[in-house]
Amino acid sequence: MKFSFVMSLVCFVILLVAVVVLYAILSGLGVFDAISDTINSLTKEQGETTGSVDAGSWFSFFRVFGYTVLVGALNVLLITALSTVGSVIYNLAADLVGGVEVTLKEAE
Repeated sequence: MKFSFVMSLVCFVILLVAVVVLYAILSGLGVFDAISDTINSLTKEQGETTGSVDAGSWFSFFRVFGYTVLVGALNVLLITALSTVGSVIYNLAADLVGGVEVTLKEAE
């Protein structure tokens, strides 16, 4: 349980770093601005300057990072729980079947 928890925390940190780097790259390239402009131009009334959907707020850093933290925390809980249940099932099956004994001998 401890090992799976630590490994899931490491994966959580890697996820956060990857999202921050990917967001910085995409934001620097202007991808979010282009998507927002496209959505705004598609949703506004013809001949009007206002009344479109505010797509820029969908791609704000804090919203994306917040969803990433939420999904990552859920993954930490699920991975830890499923790894613990999996190890218990494996140990029960190994006790029932007897497992395989391997003896290593040094070659001369």
